[in-house]
Amino acid sequence: MNVVNDTRSTLEKYMPLLIGLLVALLAGKALKKMFWTCFGMYMALHYSGIHPFD
Repeated sequence: MNVVNDTRSTLEKYMPLLIGLLVALLAGKALKKMFWTCFGMYMALHYSGIHPFD
């Protein structure tokens, strides 16, 4: 049994999980920013009397 192949460093072991969490966090922040930007633009048009989706 080769012990060297069985023991990887902790960083190598959890790197895919950490990268996945980072990607999910960044995607969530981008979606949140996009939602509030679209909502703000809609409300600005709505209160100015344009009503874009009527």
